[in-house]
Amino acid sequence: MLVVFQSKSAAEVLMFAQHARPILQAAGKVFDTPGLPERGVITRAQLDAAIAGIESLMAADVSHDDPDDDHDDSAEHPISRPVGMRRRAWPLLAMLRLAREEGEDVTWEPAPIW
Repeated sequence: MLVVFQSKSAAEVLMFAQHARPILQAAGKVFDTPGLPERGVITRAQLDAAIAGIESLMAADVSHDDPDDDHDDSAEHPISRPVGMRRRAWPLLAMLRLAREEGEDVTWEPAPIW
């Protein structure tokens, strides 16, 4: 399932549910089922803890996958490199930071099928 994260303060973030689950768990969300609930919210009161949890998850990532370092001169084509947790979590972390600045919630739901 493809999920879309939304906040009034940032552009939408799309992510596969299987990739979003560990990020949301690091953000403090607890799930009773093996999958990701279809809809959810990170409230403005939860943003500080969620941001800290995701930052810890990204710091623990040893994949050398730096979202700020897109100028790798290696012979390996970027499309063939695995995507590490740091790069995968970066857009959602940026959204959470903007939402915290504006005092807004962040929600997720299934992405529309066009």
